[in-house]
Amino acid sequence: QVPLVESGGGLVQPGGSLRLSCVASGFSLAFYNIGWFRQSPGKEREAVICIRSQDGDTHSADSVKGRFTMFRDFGKNTVFLEMNNLTPEDTAVYYCAADHSVNYHGGSYCEVADYGLWGRGTQVTVSS
Repeated sequence: QVPLVESGGGLVQPGGSLRLSCVASGFSLAFYNIGWFRQSPGKEREAVICIRSQDGDTHSADSVKGRFTMFRDFGKNTVFLEMNNLTPEDTAVYYCAADHSVNYHGGSYCEVADYGLWGRGTQVTVSS
């Protein structure tokens, strides 16, 4: 069973919006640091926005600040990525990731290496 399943990707015009969802199975997101990452062809996977379980602190990439937000619905065990004012540069496969807060010992919580559980991704294409 895949622990994280993303959905909501698709084709959107520049300036448009999308909401991605990530449903967790087999564990409670409430106890996990959660991150959204993305990867474009030929590029390394990069962090988009992450949230730290212990205090709800978030970290966003400079390229998405003011446009992307992340929120959790513990009742649905789901995390969402709200994306507004999309540009072609946002085109990528978007991945949801999680890692138990017990593994967190301070410092970074928004790098690929900080996460052990991954979804399979959902494609977002921004084009006119």
